[in-house]
Amino acid sequence: MQILFPSDPFRTRLPDEAYAEEHQEWSERGLSTAVFSFESFLNGSFQPRPALEAEVPVLYRGWMLTPDQYAQLHQAVAAEGARLRTSPEAYERCHYLPRWYPLLAEFTPETRFFAETDPIVSSLRESGWDSCFLKDYVKSLGATGSMVRDLNQIPEVLTRMRKYRGTIEGGVCARRLESFLPDSEDRYLVSDGRVYGRSGPIPEVVRFAAERIASPFFTVDTTQRDDGTIRIIELGDGQVSDRKQWSAGDWVSALAGKVAP
Repeated sequence: MQILFPSDPFRTRLPDEAYAEEHQEWSERGLSTAVFSFESFLNGSFQPRPALEAEVPVLYRGWMLTPDQYAQLHQAVAAEGARLRTSPEAYERCHYLPRWYPLLAEFTPETRFFAETDPIVSSLRESGWDSCFLKDYVKSLGATGSMVRDLNQIPEVLTRMRKYRGTIEGGVCARRLESFLPDSEDRYLVSDGRVYGRSGPIPEVVRFAAERIASPFFTVDTTQRDDGTIRIIELGDGQVSDRKQWSAGDWVSALAGKVAP
């Protein structure tokens, strides 16, 4: 197994500071690591250092990519004679909400999907909605910025989303509001079908996700509804998910249990 990190923009033989702890943890466990200039990759040049080992699986650990960009990275790694463990299809399945939603719909808030140009406000009203949580296929503006209590606010929220995110990726997702307990969110890591948590028992809904989602490495975010029900609120491809409450050591230890030689 080889772990591929984005490099520091100015010291291109070193990992980006955001991933330095993980890079060190992997190195201390005896696994091969490599770095590449993320900026150069986006401009069409891929030069990992050191060179990737032929036929050895690669785990990317870095910045978010669109599905098209990830497919390009997949091809670039293959051109080096290696292969990314996660296929482009598996990446999009966990990265884009509309891809994983049909597989886990009963465990997550009801969601409607729209193009930016669709009549979102009138469509939701016709469906009996009077509020929602708004995001694109990947991200929101945060819990408060994306909370829409009056559907007339939707155009304003979309304008802010374009401004602060630069674009609306994929399309628009309107999620039905549910009442969640504060500070109840947690992140779980699924590696080759095995679930890892920071502490305590693994929620049953996370085990269902591990069984239904075909991906070698992804994250599951849960929270608790005020009636006690554990709900899935997000999935993410594990290569580009941040650790949230996880320490670098615990994060790598969970993965190393599956990928160590």
